[in-house]
Amino acid sequence: MAYLNVDEIETALQSLAAEYPELTELIDLPHPTHEGRRTRCLRIGADPDRDGVLLLGGVHAREWVPPDALVSLAADLLEAGTLGTGLVYGNHQITAARVKQVLEGTSLYVYACVNPDGRHHSQTAEPMWRKNRRPHPNGGICTGVDVNRNFDFLWDHTAKFHPDADVATSANPCDPRQVYRGPSAASEPETRNVVHLLDTRPDIRWHVDVHSYVPVILHNWGSDDNQSTDPQQNFRNPDYDALRGLPGDTEYGEYIPAEDLDAEVALGTVISEAIRQVRGDVYPVEAAFGGLYPTSGASDDYAYSRHFEDSARSRVLGFTIECAHSFQPPWTEAEHVIREVSAGLLALAAEVADPACSEEPASVDRRETS
Repeated sequence: MAYLNVDEIETALQSLAAEYPELTELIDLPHPTHEGRRTRCLRIGADPDRDGVLLLGGVHAREWVPPDALVSLAADLLEAGTLGTGLVYGNHQITAARVKQVLEGTSLYVYACVNPDGRHHSQTAEPMWRKNRRPHPNGGICTGVDVNRNFDFLWDHTAKFHPDADVATSANPCDPRQVYRGPSAASEPETRNVVHLLDTRPDIRWHVDVHSYVPVILHNWGSDDNQSTDPQQNFRNPDYDALRGLPGDTEYGEYIPAEDLDAEVALGTVISEAIRQVRGDVYPVEAAFGGLYPTSGASDDYAYSRHFEDSARSRVLGFTIECAHSFQPPWTEAEHVIREVSAGLLALAAEVADPACSEEPASVDRRETS
């Protein structure tokens, strides 16, 4: 086999929706990309009113595994639920009862390829292309915006961070690191499609953006070290704009309620343990700021920040999974990574699903999953 192209990804989601109409809903996203592509999100779950988990893939074009992993996960889950079987990913087993619990006790929003223009360009022209394909008069490296620097969370890094903070973003369209933040927050159709899902689906309570590679499981925040003692030190407070983003300093830490931090660490550990069981690969659980580098405009922090900006919005715990050990591993290795991602995400879904939707039978049929 080979990696799916953007047309195959969309076709796969449409086919799953057609084959499993009682368990799915195909959501057309409103904003076409710069090259005119339309994207869809597949909601999986028997009850649309259940709390939901938003799964993103393909935000960065050169990271080829995540979209394939999300399509594979969707197909596995729907087939197992229909057949009444469990799932096996390496040494990690998911019982039929847990599959049922996921399908009846939560909704999974599978947005497999957020940035199809970029993926198409990466797969056909420049394999290491990271951004979308926003036009630029100079062309070349100046084309495109880093979608994961375009969300409306501390987007203006020059105003919101300490001058010495090494924030991994840029106001320069031609930055060779391909981290251009865009002309304004949420300027990009890919960004606005994710925002649309969060705006229109208030049942979404968890957000997982699947990337590659490290590997690691990251949780909020990515802007500074976490602290749970001083609520005044928060991303909305302009008094701290010149202090944010320095590791290990005592002047500022991004406030996160202790109960949210505990929940994120606990859920991250569930994901990590499921991944480890597949073939022994270790994905440590870390706050994004310490696990990578200072970030602004990232999807996971944006999703979590929305409730603090407007308490009427749902509180959405944010995660990023950095999977695999390279951007485009050989397909034989990619299959192992797909199993890891599937195991981790289904473990998360089972953990947050309504436990009343599970009945553990005395014996469980299982099938080996590719």
